Amino acid sequence: VYESAQQNIDDVSMLANDAADQAPRILPRVDSMGDILGKNRKRPVSAADNKAVARPLFEGTLIWARDENGKPQIAATLNGTLATTRWLVAILENHQQLDGSGRIPDALVPFVGTPVLDAIRDPEGFDVLALELSSFQLHWTHGLAPASSAVLNLAEDHVDWHGSMEEYAAAKGKVYANTRVACVFNEQDPLTRTLVERADVQEGCRAIGFTTDTPGLSDIGVVDGILVDRAFLDNRRHEAIALAERADLGPVAPRHTVANAAAAAALTRAVGVSPAAVAEGLRAYDRGEHRIQLVATSRDVMWVNDSKATNPHAADASLAAFSSVVWLAGGLPKGVTYHELVAAHAHRLRAVVLLGRDTSALRAALAAHAPEVPVHAPLAAADGTGPADGAAVMAEAVRVADGLARPGDTVLMAPAAASMDQFRSYAARGDAFIEAVAGLMREHGWDVHDDAAPDAD
Repeated sequence: VYESAQQNIDDVSMLANDAADQAPRILPRVDSMGDILGKNRKRPVSAADNKAVARPLFEGTLIWARDENGKPQIAATLNGTLATTRWLVAILENHQQLDGSGRIPDALVPFVGTPVLDAIRDPEGFDVLALELSSFQLHWTHGLAPASSAVLNLAEDHVDWHGSMEEYAAAKGKVYANTRVACVFNEQDPLTRTLVERADVQEGCRAIGFTTDTPGLSDIGVVDGILVDRAFLDNRRHEAIALAERADLGPVAPRHTVANAAAAAALTRAVGVSPAAVAEGLRAYDRGEHRIQLVATSRDVMWVNDSKATNPHAADASLAAFSSVVWLAGGLPKGVTYHELVAAHAHRLRAVVLLGRDTSALRAALAAHAPEVPVHAPLAAADGTGPADGAAVMAEAVRVADGLARPGDTVLMAPAAASMDQFRSYAARGDAFIEAVAGLMREHGWDVHDDAAPDAD
């Protein structure tokens, strides 16, 4: 069905209608890709999976653009973060508002989580779909032909499912295949450039970099705190278009947040969105919960929820944003190691409070690279094993962190691990942190925001 969707949209609509006749309109909820795909990529999808498999394989924020003949086509695909996808939505919504026609002339973006088949059957119609694809989805995907595509980063993750880092990289790189207008890559992550160089793209496709430093030709980057476009203008050798100031990106805008904004700008500029719409979308964006979410500031201590940091790479970006950190970390490690992460940030750790059932990998890295940093494991058994009750552990972890934090510190919950050993999801883990911090504030009679948050690094 997915390959047919690229070849003939009418065929997909027909297939989708046939499927609707055979199955309930509301698909079963699937909480994780593992529920369907199993613990590794070699597990086949059985006939018994058919009713549930459609949703996890085809969820995301979608982009499909119409060609000169009026046929919808995928306009942008992304392998990266939900934050960048939401920025795409905000930019495209502002494209609609600035056009003043009551609809987006070149873009309609369904809510994150809309299955592809539902999106293409929407009676309202659309001109553009923005699609976020995981490495799991890309592993099984063939036949994409996006207008613009991006891989935000390439760091060790999900190797337990893919089998190796090489297989994981190969899966992510498939997002660039057959791209028509722009392959967007991270100038500060050379591996993403390599994926572009290896991709078989359509003639005329450009490589567009994004960076948090000064942009080169055909890049989007930052000059004197201003996000600028040197890619999508005629005189890009001598000029740049200002898109937004760093302060427009939120109350806490660390380097990786700026990078996400630059990537979203590149993807949308490639499909014809105006600089004004990009600028308004970046300013209007609501980052939402669980990604560098400022939960409270009290006694000159910030409490930040980054439960979405489910791997060392994401936690690295989060830790780098703050100078002195009480770090809440740990969970289900997914086969990764923590030595490089801890070595890079040992100097900024005031203390570490461990979450998760099995913290042995993180403990080993801390012992090797940060032996002077105090490590606490609330409610852990004598052998170091954490309990299954994640809410109880989080509440105690917050109380412990409160006793460790000093004025100027950030209590950062950036686990660098998945949540499923103690929580239903990373969102449930983040909610538990928010609830525990709110309870702490009430217990002490503190205001949740009694002072201004200090700037992130």
